[in-house]
This record gives sequence, structure tokens and C-alpha cells, in this order.
Amino acid sequence: MAKKEFNYHGHTLKELQKLSLEELGKLLPARQRRSLKRGFLPRQQIVLDKMRKLNEKNNKTKGGKPVVIKTHCRDMIVLPEMVGTTFGIYNGKEFVQVTFTSEMIGSYFGEFAPTRQKVQHGDPGMGATRSSMFVPLK
Repeated sequence: MAKKEFNYHGHTLKELQKLSLEELGKLLPARQRRSLKRGFLPRQQIVLDKMRKLNEKNNKTKGGKPVVIKTHCRDMIVLPEMVGTTFGIYNGKEFVQVTFTSEMIGSYFGEFAPTRQKVQHGDPGMGATRSSMFVPLK
């Protein structure tokens, strides 16, 4: 079975990469379109500049490992030129490594690095709390 080629609103990835930001904005959902129309914030521009500088050098790997661009900027939109680049997105505790694929175009960075994790409490042990004194041991 042949692999299905990526399509975003009738455009291939190569076509999307050739579009200007204004033309791309017309294809994106309303929230992202409004963000692009208002322009990038300074912290977003820094992330974009780092990524473009890395792509100019074509140094996507360093010693077999992908070069990671670390950022705290969770409100940046994934653009077509970011496909294939690895970012370290801060979730409040650590940098989560995310390599962007074509299906992620139009999403925000923060969607791929959740800030909250499900709490998994263990069984109460002896001396854990006052109430554990009355829990029978197995």
C-alpha cells in the first residue's frame, strides 16, 4: 500500500513552505490566523531566528544526536518551515523534546509538552499517615 502524501487544506508540504506568512495565515484556524496577523512577540522571534540559523547551516545533528533548540515559548505556532526540527519545550519542570512533523502544522508548542501529569498515589504504608495505623498489613 502506497504511503499517503500529507495535505493541509489542499496544499502539500513543499507548497506550504513556499507560502508567505500572510498566505499561510489564510489557511490556519482563526486563533492562529489572528496571532500571525498581529506579528510575533520578541520571544517568538528569537525562537524563529534560532531555528532559521540552524537550518541555514544544515546542522540538524551533532554527533548522531539531533540539535535541540530549547525554548520556554509555548505560545509559538508550528510553521511549515519547522517540520523536521527538534525543539525542547519547557513544561515547568524539564524540557520535553519534540520533533515536529507535517501533521503538527498550525498547533501551538505547548500542546506537545503537557504541564500537568496524572497523580499516581501509592498504597499507604506503615507510618505514612495517622490513618495508616489502622490499615491491616498484608
